Formats: sequence, C-alpha cells, structure tokens
Amino acid sequence: MTSQTVAVAGPDNPLQPEFWRQPGAAQREAFARLRRTDGPVLLEETARGRTFGLVRHRDVSAASRQPEVFRNAPGATTPPPARWVRTVFGPSMVNLDGPEHARLRGVVARAFTPRILARAEEDILRTAERIVERIPDGGPVDFVEAVAAPMPFEVLCRMMGIPDEERDRIRSLIDRASEHTGLDRTLARRLRSPGSGLRALARMHRIVARVGRLRQACPGDDLITRLVSPDRDGNHLTGRELGAFFSLLLVAGVETTRNALAHGLHLLSTHPEQRELVASDPDRFLDPAVEEIVRHSTPIHQFRRTVAREHAGGEGHALAPGDTVILFYGSANRDASVFPEPEAFDVTRSPNPHLGFGGGGPHYCLGAHLARQEIRAVLHALFTRYPEAHATEPPEVPPTSFDHRVSRLPFRTTVPRGTMPV
Repeated sequence: MTSQTVAVAGPDNPLQPEFWRQPGAAQREAFARLRRTDGPVLLEETARGRTFGLVRHRDVSAASRQPEVFRNAPGATTPPPARWVRTVFGPSMVNLDGPEHARLRGVVARAFTPRILARAEEDILRTAERIVERIPDGGPVDFVEAVAAPMPFEVLCRMMGIPDEERDRIRSLIDRASEHTGLDRTLARRLRSPGSGLRALARMHRIVARVGRLRQACPGDDLITRLVSPDRDGNHLTGRELGAFFSLLLVAGVETTRNALAHGLHLLSTHPEQRELVASDPDRFLDPAVEEIVRHSTPIHQFRRTVAREHAGGEGHALAPGDTVILFYGSANRDASVFPEPEAFDVTRSPNPHLGFGGGGPHYCLGAHLARQEIRAVLHALFTRYPEAHATEPPEVPPTSFDHRVSRLPFRTTVPRGTMPV
C-alpha cells in the first residue's frame, strides 16, 4: 500500500458533515475524484494529528489485513467512544485488538455451533415467509417498517434466545437509542440525545445481562446459553461483555441487513431487466444478486483505524504512529480497477470481491453468512408471493457518515392498472 497523499478541502472531504448532506450521486463523484490519488488521501491535519482516507479497494483490503499496523483501538467509529462509555458498557469486539479481541471472538465463534447455525437457517426461511405473508393489503406500505426491519430483528432475538416478552421492550429501546442519529438534528435534540440514547442502551444491556444470568442457572438451546457457559478453557462472556456483544449485533446483524434489504428492493425496482433476470432463474441469479446488492449499497460507509507503527511505502508522507485512517468501504466497492462499470447494478457480476462485510482480516463480519441468507430468503419469499412487488418512491436516506441507512421506502405488492413500477 502506497502513501502518496493529497489535501482535500470543501465538499469533497468526507470528514465534513456537508459531504454527507449531498445527494448520493455527488458523494460518489467526489469519491471517484479521490480514487485518482494512488494511496491514502490526507483529509485533515491538526495539532492532534493527521487523518487519512483509504478510498481504493486495495488500500482498504490491505489495512484490514494488517492489524499489527492498523489497530481498531481505541475505537473503530468516528468519533471513538469515550473511555467512560467503554468502562460502563463494556468492551466491544469492534474496538479491540490482539489477544483481547481474539478471546472474545473465539468465544463467539465457538458459540455458533453447527446445531445453532442449522436452526438459524431454518428459522430464516420461516421468518421470511411469515413476514411476507403479513404485509398489509393495499399500499403503498413502508418496506422498512413492514419487512426490512423486523426480519433481522426477529431472527436475532430467536437465535440469541431473547424471551418473547422482552422483545417489544428491546425494540422500543433500540428506537430510542437511535432516534437522534444522523447529521440533521436540532440543537435541542443534539443536547438530549446522548443522555436519552445512553439510558436506553443501559436498559437494554440490563435486559440482556438478566437473560444471561437466567441461562447460567437454567441453560437453554440458544446462543446466549453458549456465550455465558464456560468452554473447556473456562472462557465465556461476562454480563457486560454479553451486553456489548448484543449491541454490536444490533448494528452488524440488524441495521446493516435492514439497509441492504431496502436498497435491494429499490435497485430491483429501478432495474427491471435485472429483476427479470433474477425471476427467470432464482437458483442461478439470486445469490449473485445478493452480492451485487451489498456491493452497490454498501450498508456501512466507514470504519476507522489508528496507526500503531510507521508504515512507509511509495512517494509522499509515510503514515506515522497515532495517525488515523478511515476505511471507506463504499468507495472501495466502486473502484474501477476491480469492478468494471462500477456504477452499474449487474446481478451477473463475477467475480465480485466487494468489501460490504469488511475487508477481511480479524474483524471480518462474523454474521456475513447469515446476513446473505436473510437477504436471499426475503427476496425469494417476496417475489414468489408478489411477483409485481416494487418500490414506488426512492428510499429516504438520512445524512449520516456511518451507515447507509434507509429510514423509509414506500412499496406496493401489485402494479396499479395503468401504471408501471419506478
């Protein structure tokens, strides 16, 4: 990975809030200009240090696979969580490195036994059918509320073993914790949101920790039981670690799948030739369609890394310890050196080495396989039952620099007489 740099000012700088208030097409054009630089892009230099953007596929992938140089600690999000937040809510795997990260990831990986995975796969198919069956008649209906949001949430709760009576409370707390996210917020909301969001998060952690204690006393056949039960080496998740892991799953396993599903319906609605191709042979084209949906929509915009040691290469500035690099996955997924015609939505694209689940390495998404299955199951159930289902308006995409969120997507299950899908 080279380290040639350029300074970026104005609306082309993805560190600035105004960048994410631009239409998606303008953001993509700005990233295309940044990709013309062969290496990290200097985005900001202050007394506190330098911040670089990684916008090309090879650079994002290389940084992801060199944890000894590019570390997730003290935080992978921008800004990183405050120390007191990490102390109160426990360590999240996404913000850890080395042996500490390996221990937690090992506990989680061992908990996903073949039995739990097989049962989850069966549940995904049943849940998709059930959610599609209960879509309200008429329309338009909000696809996010009716389908995309409940699908991964219900699968996660059943896989974890969250009791039915706790699920509505957790869903409400999730809404309260995330209601003020995004860039367009009033001053009053910005002042209120940290306290209200953290209180909701704390209550959710207490619920999950209580379930963990119940499973220790009375084990079940679920993921929480496996996570809190010591393995042969005595490793297991504590109550705080269980709460932090559940919070991570809500982002990595629920938010991202919800967003990919919503973007997927919109893409298939606005590209009827691609939709017809999938419908003509689902066994052949549905799996590559899922990969192309994830590439094209890229549910997470960015994660950050902190440089742990000097990293030289190419011309220009070497990366120094303490520098910050931002991994821009959406930009990497439109790198023309890897993806011919990167702006095109093509369900036959092969190969498709997208970075929608991360760039590899120790922090690659553990739930990538389940997310793919959920997207596939929903699209298969939806178009089998409602072949004419289509989005009726573009998705509402709030300005946020972290995830490619869809807050609302109106859709219909049938085409009204005299009209055509968007």
